[in-house]
Formats: sequence, structure tokens, C-alpha cells
Amino acid sequence: MDSAASDTRTPLRASADNGLKIVVVGGFGVGKTTMVRSVSEIRPLNTEETMTQAGESVDDISEVRGKTATTVAFDFGRISLDARNVLYLFGAPGQERFWFLWDRLFSGTLGAVVLLDARRIEDSWYAIDRLERHGTPFIVACNDFGGPRHDVTDVREALDLDPRVPIVECDARQRESAKQVLITLVQHIQQQLGNRAEPIATPLRETV
Repeated sequence: MDSAASDTRTPLRASADNGLKIVVVGGFGVGKTTMVRSVSEIRPLNTEETMTQAGESVDDISEVRGKTATTVAFDFGRISLDARNVLYLFGAPGQERFWFLWDRLFSGTLGAVVLLDARRIEDSWYAIDRLERHGTPFIVACNDFGGPRHDVTDVREALDLDPRVPIVECDARQRESAKQVLITLVQHIQQQLGNRAEPIATPLRETV
């Protein structure tokens, strides 16, 4: 997927003193790097490398034949919420051989987005299991790959998902769509914390 993000670098305000961390997780090739790129206010740091023929024996690329690069550590982006609060976005690598990094990425995380390709629902099971084990609030975002729409109820049943966990549809290439995913996550976190995170929502809606 092509990124819609600008390469403009926005300096971090000197007054910013509160960093909030969100992680985007999911299976291999579901659009995590694309989502971070599309919504970040800075040119994101990424650790993508060109996929080689040798890697085909390690990573299952049968469902992502058009993919030419892959994340080998994590993606990083930033959104300034207001003068003092900054949201940091981390995109986790999807390949099984990099799953050992996830527990470290989850440390100190406010919440997570599980990005889903509805054609490969089983690729998201590990991400959901790890988040539930960590007690990290999360939502599920079904990325649009141009195919037929999947009923949200069917997706929830296939994931055996708690009815309180929101499921949304999105296009990770579009900034506005990615923004709505983050807003839904923050609203969900507010509900989980009894609205103690109330100050986050309005700046996010206005600045992303």
C-alpha cells in the first residue's frame, strides 16, 4: 500500500512533557506500516527491508504476493495532541520470528489497534491473545483490501472476541480513516478507565 503521509518534519514542542503510547499490531502484510505512515505528523521512522527470495522459506508470503518490503523491527510515528501531550505510534512487525519484540513494545502502552485482513482472520489470533494476557485495552480494525465486505458479527465470532471490544472498518492508506480508528481506541480506553482519560479525546479529534 502507498503512504498518504507527507515527508514534512514537525518539530516537537519544547513544552511537551507527557508521552502516550499506542501500538498497532496484526499479522504479516495487513497494513500496519501504512497506517502509521498515513496518520503520523512526521515522516515516520521505519525499519523496512526488501523482501528476498531467501525469505520465502521463512515467512509465508502466499497471501501477500504483491508485498516487496517487510518491517524487521518496528515503525514509529508521532501525533501532537496539544501543547503538553504527544501520542507515539509503534507498528509491530507481523512475522512470527519477530513476535519476541511484542512484549517489550506492549510495556507502557496506553492501548492497541489490532489491524486485520478479514481474508486471513487467523493471523490476528496471536496478537489478541498477547494483548489479553497483558491486560492492554484494544480495538480491532478491519483494513480494506478492495474485496467483499465482511459482516462485523461474523468477524467477532471468528475471533471469539469479547462483545465490549469495538470492531471498525478502515482504509489504512487514508489519514482520515486511520484517525477515526485512533479516536475509537481512545474512546474505548476512556470507557475502560471510567473516563479518567477524558482530556485525550478532544485534542486527538482536533489535531490528528
